[in-house]
Amino acid sequence: MSTHCKVLVEVLDINDHEPEITVTSLLSTVKEDASIGTAVALVSVIDRDGGNNGIVNCVVSNKVPFKLETNYKNYYSLLVDGPLDRERASEYNVTITATDEGTPPLSSTSVIAVHVSDVNDNAPRFPAPIINVYAKENSQIGAVIHTISALDPDVSDNARITYSLLESSKSGPVTSMININSDSGDIHSLQSFNYEEIKTFQFKVQATDSGVPPLSSNVTVNVFILDENDNSPGILAPYSELGSVNTENIPYSADAGYFVAKIRAVDADSGYNALLSFHISEPKGNNLFRIGTSSGEIRTKRRMSDNDLKTHPLVILVSDNGDPSLSATVSIDVVVVESAGDVKTPFRHAPIKEESFSDLNLYLLIAIVCVSVIFLLSLISLIAVKCHRTDGSLGRYSAPMITTHPDGSWSYSKATQQYDVCFSSDTLKSDVVVFPAQFPPADAELISINGGDTFTRTQTLPNKEKVRH
Repeated sequence: MSTHCKVLVEVLDINDHEPEITVTSLLSTVKEDASIGTAVALVSVIDRDGGNNGIVNCVVSNKVPFKLETNYKNYYSLLVDGPLDRERASEYNVTITATDEGTPPLSSTSVIAVHVSDVNDNAPRFPAPIINVYAKENSQIGAVIHTISALDPDVSDNARITYSLLESSKSGPVTSMININSDSGDIHSLQSFNYEEIKTFQFKVQATDSGVPPLSSNVTVNVFILDENDNSPGILAPYSELGSVNTENIPYSADAGYFVAKIRAVDADSGYNALLSFHISEPKGNNLFRIGTSSGEIRTKRRMSDNDLKTHPLVILVSDNGDPSLSATVSIDVVVVESAGDVKTPFRHAPIKEESFSDLNLYLLIAIVCVSVIFLLSLISLIAVKCHRTDGSLGRYSAPMITTHPDGSWSYSKATQQYDVCFSSDTLKSDVVVFPAQFPPADAELISINGGDTFTRTQTLPNKEKVRH
């Protein structure tokens, strides 16, 4: 006997499948100036398991300026999540990790390469804001005195640089002196520079890229002309005439070290090229005269002797310290005369300054006037204080006229004369001595006024010093 039954077998799912990540849409490149939220790729995730084993979470697992945003169920968008800079990172590897919720959880990863394209966001850069260039004088026309170079971190046309000159108001038209190669940056001289005429000039160079829109930057270039020894020393007056012989006289009694003459010279060059030295080149072996190597002063070495010549021709050589050295010569005949009175010192074209009332003289005059005024005011104040101390006063007094006679006698009249007198607390108005300027004589007697017109003889004065005016 048999029987039949239907058996329903239910298969229980286990988490035995990893999530599958598929990139369904991807931009080939993204611009470095892309704004945040720009979509880069569309990502989908599938897990063949069921239940919780099929629920998947998807994230960006590495540190990059991108993120995933859920669109619908297992569909995601890869978006820009931060600023991009092609000069720092031209490509990003975005790692996407998908993890299900099974036990144990299973996960899978996928790496997406995102390329960043360049935009013209960098101007050309010079190594320094100011560039100093040193050029030799007398250089050939067209010689390259310097090469300007700028860098642009962009690529392609955004980094292709052209150079141009900008006029500078300080140095005038520099385009007549130099030129620049727009592609290489080579600076060529258009003239032969002369240090004695121009020592330095300045201009600006502009570097411009070929981006859209183009960006540019400037640099200031200072050109310093280097001096070369191209000028011979020049002899100053009174020994400046070429081919002439100058004469100087010295007495026979001149001692050692007697000053004969001083040679002055200048050199238009600079530095060591203008450092001059003086030497006696002829006659050879002359032991009577010497010259200061740096001062140019010609002096005697010793006293004269009877064996010495009466005329000594000297050739002075003036040399600079350049390489090669340049020189000039001057001839002087030193004539020995018998006495110092025969030595004539001619004027050496010394410049005479016209006397003028300078500011210093004006200040001195003002200072003298001020001191004098202060002294007078102080003297007047002292006299006033002396007259007014205690209860004294200064006033005018009328006194009879006193007349002196040739025989030494004197008389008076009732005609009065005004006198400035000083009264003090211990002197009464009726006892004031008043004399004219010419009175009294040395042997006169003191006269006191006792009021009215009465005069009384009191004592004989030994000298004028005891007379109070």
